[in-house]
Amino acid sequence: MSRIGKKPIEIPGGVKVMAKDAEVLVEGARGKLSFTLPHGIRCALKDNQAVFTRANDLKMTRALHGTSRALVMNMIKGVSEGFSKTLKIEGVGYKAQAQGKILKLNVGFSHSVEYPIPEDVKIDASRQVFIEVSGIDKARVGQVAAEIRDVCPPEPYKGKGIRYVDERVRRKVGKAVTK
Repeated sequence: MSRIGKKPIEIPGGVKVMAKDAEVLVEGARGKLSFTLPHGIRCALKDNQAVFTRANDLKMTRALHGTSRALVMNMIKGVSEGFSKTLKIEGVGYKAQAQGKILKLNVGFSHSVEYPIPEDVKIDASRQVFIEVSGIDKARVGQVAAEIRDVCPPEPYKGKGIRYVDERVRRKVGKAVTK
């Protein structure tokens, strides 16, 4: 039995969870999310808890048991608290500006890079060298943060580029001149 999958999820106050057939709907103060359960996984609501069970012991069903529980747990956390990732821009003259639905990045190219901000994610670039990506869907927040980082990933010699705040970049030694 999956150690993660068999743990019940406590549903906090202010969050409504509905399980119909293979669909789990989660609604909270920040918004609504839905998830379709894979074949063989069921969700039951008992005493303000969500309990996940599986129909058989096939390898794929066992693999999806804990995954399904974790995804619904992230949905519940997302609609109640939300998720965020912070990116830091390092480099002389490097900065970011949010203008309407466009994030403008000046990161050492001859032109500024424009990243369209998705509808389901909020981006705050009020401090020009920090970008705060937040939303209710954990996977979507992580994906948007990764796409922004990919515009100019940190380079190993001077450390210039876009990185996560808690990311540590391994630095390399440059060329040494010998005589």
